[in-house]
Amino acid sequence: MSPSSEVEVVLPAALHARPAGEVVRAASRFQAAIEVRHEGRAANAKSALRLMSLGALAGATVTVHASGPDAPLAAEAVAETLRSAS
Repeated sequence: MSPSSEVEVVLPAALHARPAGEVVRAASRFQAAIEVRHEGRAANAKSALRLMSLGALAGATVTVHASGPDAPLAAEAVAETLRSAS
C-alpha cells in the first residue's frame, strides 16, 4: 500500500490564477497524486483550472491529500505553498 498524507490549510488568499499556478509548480515536483479538497469537492493539485474550480476564497479551509511514494513531502510542500499564496 502506498503511503498517504493529509494536511489542513487556511487560505490567506483565494485560489485564483497566481496561487493556483504556484501550487501546480510545487505539486509537479513530486510523483505523488495530490488533491486539494474543499467543501466536498476535490481537484488535482497539478491542474490550475481544477484548483480554481474549487471556488476556495481567502479564509477557507482546504485539505491537501497526497498518496504515493513521496506523499508526506508532497502534501507538506503543497500545503506550504497554499499558506504563502498571494
